[in-house]
Amino acid sequence: MAKFIGLIGNPAKHSISPYFQQAALDYYHFDIRYETWETNPAKLEAAVAGLREPQNLGANVTVPYKEAVLPLLDEVDDMAGSIGAVNTIVKRDDTLLGFNTDAHGFIRGLRQERQFNPEGKRVVVLGAGGVARAVCFALLREKVSSLIIINRTPVRASTLASSLESYMTEAGLKTELTTLPWQSLTSAGAFARCHLMVNCTTMGMKHSSYEGKSPLSIEMIPKGALVYDLVYNPYPTPLLQLAQKAGANILGGLAMLVYQGAASFELWMGKKAPVDVMLDRAKKALIGGEK
Repeated sequence: MAKFIGLIGNPAKHSISPYFQQAALDYYHFDIRYETWETNPAKLEAAVAGLREPQNLGANVTVPYKEAVLPLLDEVDDMAGSIGAVNTIVKRDDTLLGFNTDAHGFIRGLRQERQFNPEGKRVVVLGAGGVARAVCFALLREKVSSLIIINRTPVRASTLASSLESYMTEAGLKTELTTLPWQSLTSAGAFARCHLMVNCTTMGMKHSSYEGKSPLSIEMIPKGALVYDLVYNPYPTPLLQLAQKAGANILGGLAMLVYQGAASFELWMGKKAPVDVMLDRAKKALIGGEK
């Protein structure tokens, strides 16, 4: 009997995860199908409960449910619990376990694609949702010198900052942490000294209400900084196009998507992910249009 793994999100149909995850499953000749399970909020609890059915092995979780799924799971690993967001659910026997591979994927993308070492760097993060939480915790673990969080809803940024401060106290970390209002993005030169800017919002994402938009104007982007846009579709995003014109270095979200997906694959299957196969398939699906 075929088994299934799914992607739970809303929207989710635009995702290319099914293409590269299926390529990895086919590489090992597993009789497993990776599917898109677009889920409206009223059906989220039922979708997670459905993972207990014998044919289902687990799921990825994407926007906007990475935080909402936590109380629906039996157990959450320490990293996901600290971050407060889950992007991978693994079923073991009848137990649903939550993990976060976004933090791993984010840092691996920085190191392998741009040879960027975050330690001692000044960083600006746009957004305070599930993926932003993973990114911020990962950056603290990498000992960045300063971290500025900017979000359209100030209370979410403050809540994230409080979680980060508690984590820093427990871990003995000393990153300078600041939250700023979204309006600060119009202040030219406000982030001129930063080394890394990370977009964790959906601004610029294809098929979203923010398609074609950039969270930053060209005047806000420091020359020589690395702009890491976690939006992977389209490529390049409006933000990355502006960043190139501003003389910044750029990195799209495809690398993080595949690296976090590879870590998820290893949690489900207990085998080393064929990362090269996954990256190649993801690039073909995104850039070559081969789906």
